[in-house]
Parts: sequence; C-alpha cells; structure tokens
Amino acid sequence: MQHRHFMLHKPYGYISQFVTDKKKKKLLGDLHDFPAGTMAIGRLDEASEGLLLLTTDGKMSEQVRSKHIEKEYYAQVDGLITEEAIEQLQQGVAIGLYGEQYGTRPCTAFRLEAAPDFPERSRRIRDDRHGPTSWVSITLTEGKNRQVRKMTAAVGFPTLRLVRVRIGNLHLHDMPSGAVIEVDESVLNSQVVSPAAQNI
Repeated sequence: MQHRHFMLHKPYGYISQFVTDKKKKKLLGDLHDFPAGTMAIGRLDEASEGLLLLTTDGKMSEQVRSKHIEKEYYAQVDGLITEEAIEQLQQGVAIGLYGEQYGTRPCTAFRLEAAPDFPERSRRIRDDRHGPTSWVSITLTEGKNRQVRKMTAAVGFPTLRLVRVRIGNLHLHDMPSGAVIEVDESVLNSQVVSPAAQNI
C-alpha cells in the first residue's frame, strides 16, 4: 500500500479529528478531501492553529509523535512577558494534568521581538485597550494536554493565541490558514524523523 502524507495549516475553531459525537464541531475532513484512513499526527486543540501533519501510515504517526521530535509554538500572551518568566519556562514549570501536578521538561523559550505576520484570526483577539500583549517562542519535545497554554499561565502570562510553526525541520512558513499540501514520505523522513534520530 502506498501511504500518503499531508501538511495542514489548521485554522482556529477546528478540532483535530475526522469524526466526533459532539454536535456542530468543525472537522478536518471539512477542509480537504483526504483519503480513507487518514489520521492526524498528534493534535492541536480547537482554539489553536498552525502546522498539523496527517498520514495514512500508523508507523509514521508513531515516529513523528516521538519525544525526540521538536515542536515549536508561537504564543501570544496577555501582558509583556518578563525575562524571569522566560527563564521559568526554560527550566520547566508545574502544570495540572488530569488532576495531578506534572513538571514540564526543560525547553527552549524566548521572547519574539516583533509580532509574527500571521493572518488575522477568525475570532479576533482582544485589542490593546485591554492592555499590551507579547509573543513568545516555546519549543517542546513533549505534548501534554494544552501544555503550552498551561505553561504560560503558570508563569503569569495566559495565552491568547497559539500557533504551531514547526515540527522537526518542517516549517509552517507562509502557508495560508486552511491550506493543505501533500508531502512525499522522503520529505517527512528527511525533515522530521531523521534529524531527530541523529540527536538521540
């Protein structure tokens, strides 16, 4: 069987699933005519946007979800994030996970000097009359439930908008929101799986 693989810029308001028992939810299948058996590799929650990989190959999905693969997120946070908060993120923070405390692994985090040039979201972020916002890059090798949002809240800067911009060496770049690009397996192996394997 020839497997197929896709990059998607997941828009705000969609869930990372093809079926759900919840009513009035926007699904990935509403964005593109994916082949039977396509699955999302990992998830972005309904309010999150950005790079999502999809595949018909369960083995590829398992490799990309590996703890060795970096995932980079840009988070717009409420307030002007401080160096102290950045250092806390880098060192790891305690977040709630299924009713228990979980300590996140050390990660790469830094403040972005300028706001990224993303298209305006379908549901607007509050404006500057409610106070300033800032952007931070956070790169993880784990993907706990709503982890980035919980991490920024733990250091006092709740996330207002969250966009995943990179998985391994595969970047979102200027893909329009909702766009789908089919990618060859060799691209996923060279840009996502192999670079991570070399770092083990």
